[in-house]
Amino acid sequence: MNTSIVGRHIELTDAIKDYVNSSIEIFKKYNLDIISVGAIISQEEKNGRKAFTFEFTLNIAHLDTVVVKQKDKDLYAAIDIAVDRVSKVLRRHHDKITGHKATKLSEFEANGVEDEVAAELEKFENEIIPVKMASYKPIDIEEALDSLKSGDDVFKVFYDKDDNLRVLYKTKEEGKFGLY
Repeated sequence: MNTSIVGRHIELTDAIKDYVNSSIEIFKKYNLDIISVGAIISQEEKNGRKAFTFEFTLNIAHLDTVVVKQKDKDLYAAIDIAVDRVSKVLRRHHDKITGHKATKLSEFEANGVEDEVAAELEKFENEIIPVKMASYKPIDIEEALDSLKSGDDVFKVFYDKDDNLRVLYKTKEEGKFGLY
């Protein structure tokens, strides 16, 4: 999970950064594929009163971006409230996923779809080997190249940092690679 903390019109101290990072660690308990978390802290002054605005931006695989803004007189209170709001969204999504997985499984079993897929795979068992993708997280082309060089795979399918689906493959020439 990539994290970034940005301060606008405020100097970020180590204490603030540590507090935000510890707050972000809370999100891991939901076991969602969180790609990146951005935190923006800004300070404004109106009529002699200071107010802090705290914003979380979470990019989660298979879900739209979650953005939560919170404004308060106290920075730490704004962070706590924003963490609670994000936790509520993540908990709901986690419950939705786990609840629907159980429903989908029982529907497949009831309809015999699982048996059909198994029967289809048996026809081609010597030719087709089902493989799951290891990660849906965006990676650099250099990381994909290093992974391809170090393993026995012939190609690697991945998303780059611009969220484009890419395929990196070994060519017939020794030490050469192609990229779609």
